[in-house]
Amino acid sequence: MLLSIALIFMFGMLSGWICKKIHLPSLLGMLLTGILLGPFVGNLLDGSILNISSELRRIALIIILTRAGLSLDINDLKKVGRPAVLMCFLPACLEIIGMTLIAPKLLGISILDAAIMGAVIAAVSPAVIVPKMIKLLDEGYGTTQGIPQMILAGASVDDVFVIVMFSAFTGLAQGERISPMSFINIPVSIIVGILVGSLFGFGLTAFFQKFHMRDTVKVLLILSISFVLVSFEDKYSGIIPFASLIAVMFVGILLRQKRSTVATRLSLKFNKLWVGAETVLFVLVGASVNISYAKSAGLKAILLIFAVLAFRMVGVSLCTLKTKLTYQERLFCMIAYTPKATVQAAIGGVPLAMGLGCGNIVLTVAVMAIIITAPLGAFAIECSYTKLLKKD
Repeated sequence: MLLSIALIFMFGMLSGWICKKIHLPSLLGMLLTGILLGPFVGNLLDGSILNISSELRRIALIIILTRAGLSLDINDLKKVGRPAVLMCFLPACLEIIGMTLIAPKLLGISILDAAIMGAVIAAVSPAVIVPKMIKLLDEGYGTTQGIPQMILAGASVDDVFVIVMFSAFTGLAQGERISPMSFINIPVSIIVGILVGSLFGFGLTAFFQKFHMRDTVKVLLILSISFVLVSFEDKYSGIIPFASLIAVMFVGILLRQKRSTVATRLSLKFNKLWVGAETVLFVLVGASVNISYAKSAGLKAILLIFAVLAFRMVGVSLCTLKTKLTYQERLFCMIAYTPKATVQAAIGGVPLAMGLGCGNIVLTVAVMAIIITAPLGAFAIECSYTKLLKKD
């Protein structure tokens, strides 16, 4: 296992550095490193690392979402209002609709299989989007208009909505009925997540005020609470609808609201943690990519991915209607809401594991979506934000 960890860090950081030097997103190098080291190409990673890959990826996601919370001002979120709420579900809905319209004709699959594929592909990747939006907040691009805040909020909730839709469609494919409660659980889980995260944020604020400790200890305490929240969702989500990742982000938001100086110091600590966490996250996402499926995908799968992305962009455009955003700012929002990686890596293989007939094609398109949209989306954000957004 130690050798595998060394390979992940050494080659992941080296490939990321090389990509930066040639003006490509560093995550592209990390994804390629994961593909080459992973079980489907080089098979150089220990099985014990791959067995806990999903947990390690989740830890990395917790780190960046906490960092996002520590950078978000709740007053800015309130200002964004309606567009942020619509971004949570409307682009994903249009992408699923686009998949059900196009995939049956292009790939010859049923409408239900297309809906399952749409639910896998429709989720955006917080792991790609959140670091980019934090960079915008730090540099002051689009913050007065609330653009990074809106995208951060939407990307965090979007995954909750899509995973519920995925569960409903796979249940239908297995002969189950769709329960109305599964859809009611979406807003309930989001509200419960916000309330629980806010409660822990208030508690930590009071605790840090009363007891003086090093910032490193505070970081460890916040991470421990975040791990407990995520574990709680894993164990009891069937009883109590609960979006733990939203709770994790709101712990940081409340800390910033009540103790902004402490939040600024802690966000710097989380920035340093992200250097290692980012490498682990994207190398392991790359390691989960079966390159043989990508080879067999063909031109039709590529065309399908770009076609449904167009539906998503229309959805983002509808979310920003009747706002004060300029055409250029609305275009940036469309670009920023395209990258996919973590959710597709996590659930892309689930239909195949369930024995569904669409399992292979869903996994193939999910793999292609990661390979195409994660680096392309990150690159497009990096190249466009200084041109399309106003610096405050």
